[in-house]
Amino acid sequence: MYIVAEFKDDQNRPLGLLAAMPKEFRTGSRGFFASGKLVIDGKRYQVQVQLVEIGSKGTAEEPPVS
Repeated sequence: MYIVAEFKDDQNRPLGLLAAMPKEFRTGSRGFFASGKLVIDGKRYQVQVQLVEIGSKGTAEEPPVS
């Protein structure tokens, strides 16, 4: 499974698509991530899309209270 992120301008014209693939982040959370480049009005932009599943990290062990 993957998620497609579509970018459009204010006139609803398509600017580009990114496919966000499943990812397990270094923090232990799960979600989806994509990066790429878009050209908008002749200028190049680097784009990142990140979706993090809330609560996917689980509960970490809490340090003892002193």
